[in-house]
Amino acid sequence: MTHLVLIATSERVTTITLNRPEARNALSSALLTQLSTAINDAEASDDTDVIILTGTDPAFCAGLDLRELGSAEMNLVGGRDSAALSPFTALWSTTKPVIAAINGACVTGGFELALGCDILVASELATFADTHARVGLVPAGGMSVFLQEAVGLRRAKEMSLTGNFMNAHDALRAHLVNRVVDHADLMPTAIKIAEDIASNDQKAVRALKRLYDENSQMTAQDALANERASFKNWRFDAAEIARRRSDVVDRGRGQQQ
Repeated sequence: MTHLVLIATSERVTTITLNRPEARNALSSALLTQLSTAINDAEASDDTDVIILTGTDPAFCAGLDLRELGSAEMNLVGGRDSAALSPFTALWSTTKPVIAAINGACVTGGFELALGCDILVASELATFADTHARVGLVPAGGMSVFLQEAVGLRRAKEMSLTGNFMNAHDALRAHLVNRVVDHADLMPTAIKIAEDIASNDQKAVRALKRLYDENSQMTAQDALANERASFKNWRFDAAEIARRRSDVVDRGRGQQQ
């Protein structure tokens, strides 16, 4: 079988790489299936605490494979086929943090994959666009929800209704990505963030991710109640907190110097 998705795990971080560079990692039905499986396997793995999603250069993902879409419609897994086949659903349901390392063009369905991640790190070569309207489609991978959540309603409408591209530095100014780095520094930066996350208490990490995901879809009042309920039901290990205390203090001092 052709390896359209490459998987590597090290130090409790699993890197999933879209590997169809000749098509700019466009989402064929086969790639979608392999990607969904890879995300679900990483979610289930006891060896993984954090997932990194990236693409083989020169692109992150050019969106749905339009040649396949135009001939067979086999790659419309976002909203018409089984949710089990959809990597978008897999991203939305994972309990583990996912970092998108965006190495190049990140377009439409590929853009939706990135928006489904928790943290976005962009190469200086990254570009972003929603071309649903130019192709003649509506989204089913979360674009209308997560894009406006990231950049605001009016900017999201501008991106989707024009289909225009945004470069990496404009994406940073629009709060679409967490940071922009030199292309050579992209994976080392994403891995460092992943390792920082993996070094924390994973029960707390996953609870925090769940709180942010849930609360982003609630009113402020409901979100505060949800946070209080989570805290009320939280069971912590006093001995583990005591064990971690000196490491937390030393790390904090080191980062403030």
